[in-house]
Amino acid sequence: MKRSYVGVILLCIILFLCIVFTQKAVNAYYFDHYRSVIIYSVLNMLLFPTAIMIYRRERDVE
Repeated sequence: MKRSYVGVILLCIILFLCIVFTQKAVNAYYFDHYRSVIIYSVLNMLLFPTAIMIYRRERDVE
């Protein structure tokens, strides 16, 4: 099973965005900006299914 570089790079970008959104949500929670916490949490939850779709597409190649 050979992986393409595009899929691996996309998964790395999604992982980086998950870390960034989680850190921003924690920081916004600390400063009582609850609307921002909800926005970052929703963005973080939307990235997870995207990562699963990319992983399945890469897994099924060849």
